[in-house]
Amino acid sequence: MPGASVSAAALRRRAALLCAAAALAASCGRGAAEDAGEGPLPGAPTGVTAEAGSAHSVHVMWNAIPGAETYEVYRGRTKVKDVPGSERMVDVTRLRPSTEYVFTVRARDGEGRLGPRSRAVRATTPAVVAADGTAPTRPGDLRGRAAGSRAVQLSWSAATDNRGVVSYDIQQGGTKIHSVGGNQTATVVTGLRPGTRYTFTVRARDAAGNLSPAGAAVRITTPGRDDGRSTAPTGLRAGTHRADGAYHIDLSWVPPRTDGVVTEYQVQLDGRPATSLVFGGEAPRGRAEYSFYAGEKAGVTHRVRLRAKLPDGTWGGFSAERTVTTGEG
Repeated sequence: MPGASVSAAALRRRAALLCAAAALAASCGRGAAEDAGEGPLPGAPTGVTAEAGSAHSVHVMWNAIPGAETYEVYRGRTKVKDVPGSERMVDVTRLRPSTEYVFTVRARDGEGRLGPRSRAVRATTPAVVAADGTAPTRPGDLRGRAAGSRAVQLSWSAATDNRGVVSYDIQQGGTKIHSVGGNQTATVVTGLRPGTRYTFTVRARDAAGNLSPAGAAVRITTPGRDDGRSTAPTGLRAGTHRADGAYHIDLSWVPPRTDGVVTEYQVQLDGRPATSLVFGGEAPRGRAEYSFYAGEKAGVTHRVRLRAKLPDGTWGGFSAERTVTTGEG
């Protein structure tokens, strides 16, 4: 029929015009994205775990995502923590006892763009115990072995408590670097350095937050070699200034890139430890600065360098050494 033939042709023309418009829009969209210089969004963090640390806290951990400037930690749909991109664990506090919580993590890049959520993980806080001042016994029989050059496997015998052990803190050199649930007596610690000697201890924690003494230490050396250059502060600058009748040495440097925030440094002067500094609050992630007393005499030349205490509890490599003379710039 003539009427049907005309209608079909019109429909075909409309379809062709719609396809052309869609193709043009897609082309423009691609060009705009390329002109803006936008790369792919950060991926969803993997390896997310959540373990109750006490009746009021949960320890959340995840694997690092390349390009992450910040991690956002969510309890349900509510954001509860912003964590710097150099860190990959956090204690979420002020929780209710005997409550199940769901946690997810998202990565945010330097342009402020959020990646997708991680898989959801659940943790249930234990019941609160009133007036519990009894700490758990120390965990025993700590054993360990290297699992490649950047990880170790640890196992220990369970601690006991009058109310029950809720979690175990794994410490390296006095620094808490890991946490697992009270029903676990083994774990894998990652993010270590090759060719490095580590000393690990384990402490038990109950629902009231009471912490046991540390059990016997285990010492493990990871295989491989590490010359320390990747963990050394860079861009060290040194100068002096005079104040209150004495000279002070002024240092500035760029902190090493690590899996966590560096808060502690040791300064070496003329081949010997001279001073230590610990940044409270927000530790610098860009160029850091520090000044210390160097004596009252002008014209004295010193050699200075420094190293950082890393998130794994060990000291990193020394920075390049600088020479500075009191009274000279």
